[in-house]
This record gives sequence, C-alpha cells and structure tokens, in this order.
Amino acid sequence: MRIVVLVKQVPDTSDVRKLDLNTGLLDRDAGEPIVDEINERGLEAALRYKDDNKGTEVVVLSMGPENAIKSIRKALSMGADSGVHIVDDSLAGADALVTSLAISKALERTGYDLVVAGNESTDGNGGIVPAMISERLGIPLLGFLVNMEITEAQVSGERQGDDGTANVHAGLPAIVTVTERFDYARFPNFKGIMTAKRKPVDTVTLAELGVDAAEVSSLDRTEVISAVERPARTAGTKIDDDGTAAATLVEYLATNRLV
Repeated sequence: MRIVVLVKQVPDTSDVRKLDLNTGLLDRDAGEPIVDEINERGLEAALRYKDDNKGTEVVVLSMGPENAIKSIRKALSMGADSGVHIVDDSLAGADALVTSLAISKALERTGYDLVVAGNESTDGNGGIVPAMISERLGIPLLGFLVNMEITEAQVSGERQGDDGTANVHAGLPAIVTVTERFDYARFPNFKGIMTAKRKPVDTVTLAELGVDAAEVSSLDRTEVISAVERPARTAGTKIDDDGTAAATLVEYLATNRLV
C-alpha cells in the first residue's frame, strides 16, 4: 500500500505571524518555517500503520518554495520513505484552487492508495483543499476524522460533529483529513536524521506535471486587493465607581451591543 501524506511548511505558530502589506500574502520570512503540526499528526497515523504492515510505503508530498525541502527532510527523518516537492515560480501566492490543481496532478504522477491531510492549515485555516483534491481525482473524502483504521481495502473512522459522532468508511483509493484528536508525532531519532539525507525526493515543476503555467494564470484565482496593518490596541474604557458604576456598565454593554 502506498500512503501519501500532504505536508505544508508554515511559519512557527509561536513566532509573530504577519502579512506582507505590499502583496497581501503571508510573510513567510517573519517566523521560523516548520512542518504544520496537523500534518505531523497525519504522518504519525500513516507511520503507525506502516509499523504494523511492513509492505507499506509512506510518501510525503509538499508544495512550496525551495526551502520547503527542510520540512520534507524532517518528515523523512521521522520515517517516511520518500518525498515529492512541487516547486514553481508561478505557484507563488497560490490559492486553494491552484493548490488543489497542482497537488492533484502530483498525486496522479506519484500514485496512491490513501492520501492523508490535515483538516486545515495553521496559516490559512481554509480546510477546503482536500475536498477540492477529492473532487478533481474523483475519490471519496472522509473529512475531520477523530480516529482512523486502515485495511487493504478500505479506510474508516469517526467524525465528530455538532450533532454527534458519525462512523464513516470508504473503499480505497480515498483521501482523509485528520484533526487534533490524533496523537502527536514521534521525534526523529539519530538514525532517522542520518538516513533522511539519502532518501529520494522528487522535485517537480508544473510543466513536468503536465500543467501549463498559462493555465494556472488563467484561473479565476483569489486576489488580495489591499492589506493594512492591524491597528495597535487602545486602552479600554475605565469606569470609576462613584455610585453609578452599575448603570454606566450596563449602558456601555448595551451601546456596544454586548448584551
């Protein structure tokens, strides 16, 4: 079985995250780039299946600039067998539509039985790309799972919703998205770090995926019209209790539609 785990490099959530006010895009140099934690949890689920099923191959696939190779190498040091890195200048600022197109083409090229992704990235929080990939590839999607069981023929799990829990399953090939209910990822050991340097990473462009850059440019992609810096926080309203504090507080809450 071949399991492909989608990995995204994002700015460290513990650092300051901000937009580039000139482009309206995320400033990826503002913080240290890391593997998105939700993707690490998905990778851990794939690796645990591989631990018990030795014929399993785990491939990590990432779309991003050249330095995203660092995140791919980390995933390889954790236990993945190989990587695929989509790199193309025309993908700069790609939205969900363009991203799903490129990843879908890469999946077709790589081959897969199961695709594992996070339910949403920490830098975009869109959560729509896996569904778009599912539609492009014509495979079932089991989204927002809280646990997962994989067999040679199908994948199943529980999905937690506002109205309760649903038990869902789908035949392979399929795509799933995991949530933070999945376990934390394992730490790379010394052997894993050393062997990761020798594991293969296939670096591909859009042309090599059979996608014309002009086609990408012609898509009705999301465009940021303008971006402004968030204004600095101002001091709140101070109420001195001179006997009318309760009435003043009620008036303030009502005026600001807080009650």
